[in-house]
Amino acid sequence: MAGGAFAFALPLIDQFLHSLTAERRLAQNTVAAYHDDIAAFFLFAAREKKIADINTVDAETIRAYLKHCHEQGIATRSNARRISALRAFFRFLLREGIISGEPTALIDLPKPGRPLPKVLTVAEVTRLLAASAGISPLALRNHAMLHLLYATGMRVSELVGLPLAAVHLAAGHLRIRGKGDKERLVPFGEVAKARLDEYLREGRPYLLRKKRSDFLFLSLRGTAMSRLRFWQILQETVAACGIKKEISPHVLRHSFATHLLEHGADLRAVQMMLGHADIATTQIYTHVDAGRLKAIHRKYHPRG
Repeated sequence: MAGGAFAFALPLIDQFLHSLTAERRLAQNTVAAYHDDIAAFFLFAAREKKIADINTVDAETIRAYLKHCHEQGIATRSNARRISALRAFFRFLLREGIISGEPTALIDLPKPGRPLPKVLTVAEVTRLLAASAGISPLALRNHAMLHLLYATGMRVSELVGLPLAAVHLAAGHLRIRGKGDKERLVPFGEVAKARLDEYLREGRPYLLRKKRSDFLFLSLRGTAMSRLRFWQILQETVAACGIKKEISPHVLRHSFATHLLEHGADLRAVQMMLGHADIATTQIYTHVDAGRLKAIHRKYHPRG
């Protein structure tokens, strides 16, 4: 039995798991996950480090276990979960007076790498925008929304909540109120300007009918568009153009930033247009570009 290797720890693990069930009322599946994570550590500690007493577990034992997990190819997120389970376990023992020191206190949780954002190629964006074209009021609205989303990189919540007064068509820019109620000016190009002009002249009056609304983009009932409805419109357009990627409104925001940087835009300018408070958030798009360059190198270099 695997537990025989760390029999000294089993009663303590049982006490801890009982406290999770009785005091914190955690679900059985969660308790079972705690058990598995803690047991995996003590199996390593007993076999590899010959630990036979709970008080001899120290920070070096934890670090050795983390190194072992890394060598086994265990994901960073899984390692972070295991350390969290051990931290909760040893803190319980400390509160109960069973140990005098907490060995995970000096251990930082492994930080998962931030995943690179999904982006479309310029050709895919062109296909997507072309698929939304049409002459009906709803098609004019959808076409303008997609063009504006890609042209400005705004968030979908900013798009559907955009007031008519925020549009400065002649000047070619929007006044967007984003996160933290911060306002920013974002330009849009001539193509988006033409699509927006068509919608304002031929689409919005039909949707508005005799009602009044401060919102730029309207539903068939003349009310503000919802995020859910725009998501549905986007999925319908994706299906119509045959792109096989999973595409959300945020993918167009990612594509906007990535394409700007690929064509030489200044990082600080892109930060301002996206409305990022910290430029470090914007820098993720430089990693996307680096990833693209690596892919090109692997594909075309004779020793790639």
